[in-house]
Order: sequence, then structure tokens, then C-alpha cells
Amino acid sequence: MSIIAGLPPWVVLDPMLKSWLVEDIGRGDRSTNSLHIGEVPFGQAEWVAKAPGAIAGLPVARRIFYILDDRITFEAAVGEGDWCEPGRVVARIEGPIDALLMGERVALNLTMRLSGIATMTRRYVEKIADLPVQLVDTRKTTPGLRLLEKYASRAGGARNHRMGLDDAVMLKDNHIAAIGSIKEAIARVRSEIPYPLTIEVETETLADVKAALESGADIIMLDNMSPEQMRAGVQIIRQQSDRIKIEASGNITLETVRPVAETGVDYISTSAPITRSSWLDLSMKLGDRSYNSNSSNRLNPEKSLGLEKAP
Repeated sequence: MSIIAGLPPWVVLDPMLKSWLVEDIGRGDRSTNSLHIGEVPFGQAEWVAKAPGAIAGLPVARRIFYILDDRITFEAAVGEGDWCEPGRVVARIEGPIDALLMGERVALNLTMRLSGIATMTRRYVEKIADLPVQLVDTRKTTPGLRLLEKYASRAGGARNHRMGLDDAVMLKDNHIAAIGSIKEAIARVRSEIPYPLTIEVETETLADVKAALESGADIIMLDNMSPEQMRAGVQIIRQQSDRIKIEASGNITLETVRPVAETGVDYISTSAPITRSSWLDLSMKLGDRSYNSNSSNRLNPEKSLGLEKAP
């Protein structure tokens, strides 16, 4: 599946995008609306990378401009997840100048945020790229931005963990404490959940690992263990089953991700690319010329992001 295919449908995203535009525009763009009298001219702009990083969010930026004015043409100059050096043009935009200026901040903010996540995710993935393990994200996301932040994680090369509490069962330390034991917690959940939801159990000791294994957990998380403990946990699980998935989590950093990967786990989950990433700096530069909508200087609308121009 392509990265772009991982985007939620516009019927899901549009209400959010419109609300963010409303937040910024308010009762009207006082600056832009005061500049033009009569017909608004067309203009062209470029988005340029000001720092090295992986790009994510261009399809969403395109949609933001389209919501403002469906005459805007947005051409991506790079693919989602592509690495760009400073000075690289990442997108070209053409349309009514008022819409270009009005949508600039929201579209750039979102793309810079998502690109920052993709950039840090890429750095983690590259540390373990030669090993049979996959990096996954977590539910530590910004409220309202989860779908897009997890999309950016995918653009950076990671896989998505569950999107929400309804995706799968994950019995964490507080769930187990509330019931009293891993065995009892799994037994209760197994009798209640619909097929084919899986059950993941967070373990902190090798005794926990054995209890989760004996109780029929589908996925066993080794949480906040040392690499030595993880290696022992993997050995215990693999002696019993080669089908149970093993996940490592807890204080994963760029320095520790590879030693953890070398323990033999299947997945490494970390919130760091989302919670600790900086925005990737991008800027929009409007061209000096403006022209009417019939000009031969217009961009080719066939060059886009591989997405149909949505209604």
C-alpha cells in the first residue's frame, strides 16, 4: 500500500481542515482582503525546504487550498516520505492570490508538523533497517491530530500501532492492578471481546512474561526492561511459540533502539517521533508576477499528487 493510500478519506478530514481554517481566518483576512480591488489576480508560489528532512502532508496541504478555492492547482515536487535538503522546492502552487495567502499559514503549519514527525521517524527506522524488526507508533498523539500524526509516522517508515482503544485490547499495568493478575485479566477480557480482536499484555518482569504466555496472550510487550531482560523474555516466549508477537517499549531513544532491536523482538513501539520531534522548517515564496486565470503561464493541472481533484 502506498503512503498516500494511508490517508483517511476527505469526508473524515474535511471537518477538521475547515475548522482549522476558520480558527485562523476568523471574520476575514484583514491583510489580504484589503489589498485588492476588483478581480483578484492569479499568482504562483513555491514551497521551499529550509532544513533537511522527510516531507509529509502535501496531499493535506493541497486539500486545504482546494477548500478555500477549487481553482488552485497544487503540484508536489517530491513524494511523501522523500528526504529533502535545504533549498529544495517541495511544491508549486497556483491560483487566486487571496486564497494562496489565506491558506498559507494553516497549510504550512500542518505540513511542517507532519514533516517533523516523518523526519524523526526516518532517523529511528534507519537505525534498525537491516534487522527483522519494525518500528511502531503509540497513542501518545496530539488530541485532534492523531490520524494525521500517525499518517506522518507511516511516511517516515514506521507502522501504525492501534489507532484507538477500540482497535485491540492492550492490558497495561493499571488494568492488571485493577483486576489482580494477568491470568484473571486475560480470562475476563477473552470472554467479552468480539472475534477477531487480539489481546496484548504489558509485562515488566520475566514472571509477568511467563504469566502472559501461559494465559494465552496474542502479543506480549516487554516494557521498560533492559536489553538483557528482553533477550531472556524473547527466549522464554520462543521456546513455547513462534507465533506470538513480541513488542518492546519504554524509554526508546535513538541510542537504545538498535540494542533493543538486537534482542529478537518483532516490534519496537515508541512515542518519541511524535512527542519529541521538531517542526521541519518550510517557507512559501510568492512569485513577483500575477496574471488572469486564462494566462498561458498557468501550471499543468495534470501534474499533482497522484490524487484525483476531489469535489
